[in-house]
Amino acid sequence: MKAYERLMNYVKVPTPSDEKSGTHPSSACQRVLAEQLVKEMNELGVSDVRIDEKCYVYGKIPATKGYEEKTKLGFIAHMDTVSDFADHAVSPVVHENYDGKDLKLSESGRTLETAVFSHLPSLAGRTLITSDGTTVLGADDKAGVAEIMTLAETLLAGEFPHGQISIAFTPDEEIGEGADFFDVSGFDAEYAYTADGGAEGEIEFENFNAAGAKFTVTGFNVHPGSAKDTMINAIAVASEIQSLLPEAESPRNTDGYEGFYHLTGMSGDVAHAESEYIIRDHNAEKFAAKEENLRRIAEKMNEKYGEGTVKLEIKEQYRNMSEKIRSCYHLIENAEEAARRAGIEPVVVPIRGGTDGARLSFMGLPCPNLGTGGYAFHGPYEHITVEGMEKATEMLKELVKIFAE
Repeated sequence: MKAYERLMNYVKVPTPSDEKSGTHPSSACQRVLAEQLVKEMNELGVSDVRIDEKCYVYGKIPATKGYEEKTKLGFIAHMDTVSDFADHAVSPVVHENYDGKDLKLSESGRTLETAVFSHLPSLAGRTLITSDGTTVLGADDKAGVAEIMTLAETLLAGEFPHGQISIAFTPDEEIGEGADFFDVSGFDAEYAYTADGGAEGEIEFENFNAAGAKFTVTGFNVHPGSAKDTMINAIAVASEIQSLLPEAESPRNTDGYEGFYHLTGMSGDVAHAESEYIIRDHNAEKFAAKEENLRRIAEKMNEKYGEGTVKLEIKEQYRNMSEKIRSCYHLIENAEEAARRAGIEPVVVPIRGGTDGARLSFMGLPCPNLGTGGYAFHGPYEHITVEGMEKATEMLKELVKIFAE
């Protein structure tokens, strides 16, 4: 089965993670896909297939006879999707011989526009896969799952010799918990790669340092007619906090290695309000400065409105994996060579986000990321091409060959 055919099956299984559930996995629907993958892995002949109580799926493909001493290599993808635009079933749509122009997404009222997505003309002539425009597609990261499963099928068919290959599929990556319960020792790999988003040929080993921040504002509500010097409007204070952040350091105004503050939610009333942020920066010193800036703002608000008005919680999520990857840079060089052998020009780019591999690298499993052939993730404009998936899968195969040489 081809990778895109697997993708078409997987995206029909809803798997949005839920950061507010407090359970592991965060949503029961992820187990449906996990059990489907376990069944498929067993049918293919993958060894040591297991799914644990936290919904992590593992399997191994034993080394070809005579190749037992080669590097033990792993491949990892995540099963969950974002929860945005994921409130009903995904209906994938295949657009054959795409013309590279604006594309209406069914009857959703949305259009893939070249003015917004400048890479679209370069996809002309390919077979494009989208949702119907009312949901995410789910190629992030079911494309990675599909490509790894297709790789497994190839290896088990004995098309070429290889060392031991470990594969794993994780839950809850989209809410920053994908590596929380990962069994590194049981996975039994010296190095690994995540296949998680990005155009085919993209290789990523520099990601954001990341944290989540939450301001909780306790207001004082009295009748507005007699509120002078008394009322503290909690939601107005939360808005004031947002106004104190530098506009130039928002997602809209940053790219490349530039970090940002991103307001992800705000709720409340006069008496109580909450605002939630994510903080990102590739540079560790600049990242620490952003955290410190939030602390200064909280102190300033408490000085202005009274101690205890504002409470700030900061939770660090992951760190820049380049700290761990630079000492084993052959992982990047081998990936570049694999891309070239697959007929792709490799592009090493920084991740403006994070992957399970960032956490895993600090857990003792160096784990850069490889592109899967997709674009515009986390929204209804998400799309991927059949040809891109085929190239990404071919790159995985070439990578296995390189580590077996």
